[in-house]
Amino acid sequence: MTLTPLRIRLSTPVARIPDRLFALLAGSCAALALLLLGSIAVRLLVSSAPTWETFGVAGFVLGSTWNVGDLVFGALPFIVGTIITAGLAMVVAVPLGILAAVYLAELAPAWIARPVVVLVELIAAIPSVVVGLWGLVVFAPLMRDTVETWVAGTFSAVPWLATTPIGNDIFTASLILAVMATPTIVAISREVILTLPQSYREAYVGMGATRWETIRTVVLPSVRAGLLGACILALGRAMGETMAVTMTIGNADRVPTGLFDQGQTIASKIATSFVEASSTEETGALLALAVVLMVLTLVVGILARLLVGGARRDAHA
Repeated sequence: MTLTPLRIRLSTPVARIPDRLFALLAGSCAALALLLLGSIAVRLLVSSAPTWETFGVAGFVLGSTWNVGDLVFGALPFIVGTIITAGLAMVVAVPLGILAAVYLAELAPAWIARPVVVLVELIAAIPSVVVGLWGLVVFAPLMRDTVETWVAGTFSAVPWLATTPIGNDIFTASLILAVMATPTIVAISREVILTLPQSYREAYVGMGATRWETIRTVVLPSVRAGLLGACILALGRAMGETMAVTMTIGNADRVPTGLFDQGQTIASKIATSFVEASSTEETGALLALAVVLMVLTLVVGILARLLVGGARRDAHA
């Protein structure tokens, strides 16, 4: 077989130099990202080592008391607050975001879809402190005087709903997180849906399927992995959100016993206490909280990879 001039030129050592340089540059960037993440983790572990030695992993993670005066530190109130607020936010944001993405990608005419997509992207770019200020001044009083009062009065027999509405509480913070997470889900899910070839839809419609049957049977199952990835990214943002939650959750260092109780998340506790930490023990405990948050996000990331991988295999089966 005779090589063409292009193949001969590409096979020479000199011609491979740009490829090798590019591979070296890309590999260096990947290694730098891993090095940065590893250095942050090591630094946090070293700085928080006295806390782990004093309380132990189980004692710190499961401890429910945070008392700066007695130098007793437990992370459970903040872990519970993080899980509850992020979980409730996803319960609201996931169906709302996916349905909105399906409408924009499959049903909406172009004159509606284009401005709405731009608006969604603008909402996603709003700084969290602005959302938190709106939540504190407008949304929290509104929720206290309407939804929370009605729920507490109607479902007073349910222990988790029998608490007195405050406004600045876990429920309001969860809805604020949902507001911030929904645009992320909408934007990514819409792009994922649009990547599905139009021929898939046309083939199913040609067999007599309705628009709803096509979306339910072809579109959503085919892009399930991408939709799941969008939801995981939104969950990661919800777990790590700081300012908006700090301004609306009430910042109480206790395990919440009701949906309308004040509480704290790990991120909000670090934000409100680190600068004013009065002892090395408190600083170490806050750094230990940062380690816990990193572990939580790592666990979520691993589960996301497993779920996305399973969804891809099912879609290709």
